[in-house]
Amino acid sequence: MNSIINFEDFVKVDLRVGTIIAVDDFPKARKPAYQLTIDFGALGVKKTSAQITTLYNKEALLNRQIVAVVNFPKKQIANFMSECLVLGAVNGKDVILLNPDQVVKNGSTVA
Repeated sequence: MNSIINFEDFVKVDLRVGTIIAVDDFPKARKPAYQLTIDFGALGVKKTSAQITTLYNKEALLNRQIVAVVNFPKKQIANFMSECLVLGAVNGKDVILLNPDQVVKNGSTVA
């Protein structure tokens, strides 16, 4: 376990549900990754890079809902600007995406 945080720290993290609307290869990434375009409803569309190629192909990701942190600052990854962080459970070299078990409105908050 990492260090203990308080509730005020937790509520600063803006977790939202979005739907992946485009998936592209990311050949310039150091580790195999996809470039994802995600619709967060009223928050708009954001892009990110995700190292999830071992368990997911592009077709399986398209139109899939995911959970992401949307209030991190933008981050340059190779020639790509990442605008959010998709969440997943790490199992060795694999990342299993976190997602709602029912379809919800894009931009829904996660608490």
